[in-house]
Amino acid sequence: MKFTENIETQYAEFRLKNYGPPDLTIVKGEGDYVWDDEDNQYLDFGTGIATASLGHCHPALVAAISKQAETLIHASNLYRMKPQGDLCEALVKLSGPGGLFFCNSGAEASETLIKLSRLYGIQKSGTENSASKVIVLDNGFHGRTFGGMSATPQAKIQKGFYPLLPSFPVGKLNDIESFASQVDEATAAILIEPIQGEGGIHVASVEFLRELRVLCDEKEILFMIDEVQTGVGRTGNFFAHEVAGIKADAIGMAKGLGGGFPIGAVWVAKKFEELFQPGSHGCTFGGNPMACVSALTVLETIEQENLLQRVRDLSEPWIQSLNELKDTHDSLVEVRGRGFLIGLDFKQDPSKIQAELQKRGLLTVRAGGNVVRLLPPLTVSESNLKRCVELIDDVLSQMEPAASTK
Repeated sequence: MKFTENIETQYAEFRLKNYGPPDLTIVKGEGDYVWDDEDNQYLDFGTGIATASLGHCHPALVAAISKQAETLIHASNLYRMKPQGDLCEALVKLSGPGGLFFCNSGAEASETLIKLSRLYGIQKSGTENSASKVIVLDNGFHGRTFGGMSATPQAKIQKGFYPLLPSFPVGKLNDIESFASQVDEATAAILIEPIQGEGGIHVASVEFLRELRVLCDEKEILFMIDEVQTGVGRTGNFFAHEVAGIKADAIGMAKGLGGGFPIGAVWVAKKFEELFQPGSHGCTFGGNPMACVSALTVLETIEQENLLQRVRDLSEPWIQSLNELKDTHDSLVEVRGRGFLIGLDFKQDPSKIQAELQKRGLLTVRAGGNVVRLLPPLTVSESNLKRCVELIDDVLSQMEPAASTK
């Protein structure tokens, strides 16, 4: 098959316009770096939007995927597959007694959580529709499917797609009363991110997470946690909510779980796993052998290389250095987040700052408001964390008056 040589023409003529036009063509990745089609090297602190948890082309991941591709690529959930069985067991050991459902993405994981809440509501009330409310967080994000958008109280996400699914009242971050006041007999669940990613890197406090757990226990509703971006070691714990010493009733996962290979998963606590019965949910590609060996390799590498402790150790001085930039740069308002999930909140739209960082070889990701996300791989070198701070410092210093110094 003959293709158009100019990739910009291909994207302009043949791709839908739901994304903005890219200004970079990535052709290769290795470790902390990617290269474009002109052989320019970039330090990648976007990691495919928090997916390349082991960096690019980690040798163990490449070997595992290559070996599996020679053996079995897909068979569907009509049959047993050992990689899927192994991954179920591994995630249960990390999450607690319960069961796993596999899909392809974070949005699909969110849909599974919403369906779980509906099944629980039916069990709780005895009839459909009478207990279908899921209380979500203001500024949260749970994907762009209809269920995910309905649970995402952001106008920029929902605009153009009304009417959405009903029954998603909104509470405020770190305000337990805003949740408690909305719980009634029609409430089935609470769904939150422990750190809001796309919404701007806003962190749920330990106290708030504990209060939500107590509230769900008292009112007999599900506590569902979206760990799509925060999970699999990104914050220095396997799950971000672990810092509160609590257990969820269901957890959504994706992004870094496959190290860049598409996979989503939902863990459901043993008490509620029987809510799903044959025919109640499914996914053709979910849990295929390629995805499962990718995830197993990520989990094994996290354990073998002690990456959780590494993230905790390296992130503390890195975040301190980022905070010190506020002392010399008036444009930088706040540094938020934990581990390797960090947001830089600027006074003004940071698009020009991002563009200049890219010119100098640092890739970042936007978040809500004026926030720039920094999402290095769990394997990032200490020297590249320092280089990241140096590049940001240099760019802010040279962008007067848009990023004026004190």
